[in-house]
Amino acid sequence: MFYYVLKYVLLGPLLRLLFRPKIEGLDHVPDDGAAIVAGNHLSFSDHFLMPAIIKRRITFLAKAEYFTGPGLKGRLTAAFFRSAGQIPVDRSGKDAGRAAIREGLGVLSKGELLGIYPEGTRSHDGRLYKGKVGVAAMALEAQVPVVPCAMVGTFEIQPPGQVVPRIKRVTIRFGEPLDFSRYAGMENEKAVLRAVTDEIMYAILGLSGQEYVDRYAAEAKAEQAQERAKKFPRKLR
Repeated sequence: MFYYVLKYVLLGPLLRLLFRPKIEGLDHVPDDGAAIVAGNHLSFSDHFLMPAIIKRRITFLAKAEYFTGPGLKGRLTAAFFRSAGQIPVDRSGKDAGRAAIREGLGVLSKGELLGIYPEGTRSHDGRLYKGKVGVAAMALEAQVPVVPCAMVGTFEIQPPGQVVPRIKRVTIRFGEPLDFSRYAGMENEKAVLRAVTDEIMYAILGLSGQEYVDRYAAEAKAEQAQERAKKFPRKLR
């Protein structure tokens, strides 16, 4: 219930007023039935802007850290994310990927919309990174279409590290649903999962116009952090 109050009364109208999102291809999102909406991930604002303009309820898989913060602030943040339709997913450990897939399949089994960022994390530099194959595994196992989505301009309004977003117009663009029924029964084939994921990422790239990087965003972030640490080592106490 609170999801719809948040969407239509509290947060949704405010976001529309402030950012005046230009919406393209919204009719590609099915009016009913299970489907995956797969998008690029440029900003913390993405969590709220896309759900605000989609007519149906959409559930996202979100990192568990949003739900485990300490103190009153942590509890309020967790409550807010749950109310906004987010499901916590532990991204640590070897079974993390399968746990996320189970959660996603649970949403799809109810005939609902599932939102996912195949890159697995926010882009730290505005580029589009290689997608993880979990989105393909869910699409094939649940036998549902994938609607590619591109957030354009959200990196500029709230890049990593910026708490308060700039007030500037953004574009949210949806592409035609991708049908992977030709791969039915092949959800355990690694080559097929990679091919399906790459097709999804290519569709997102066509909508977003970003520069593409053929490596995982988490790896690029870690490498950047290591380089920064070497460049600016902490002084010994």
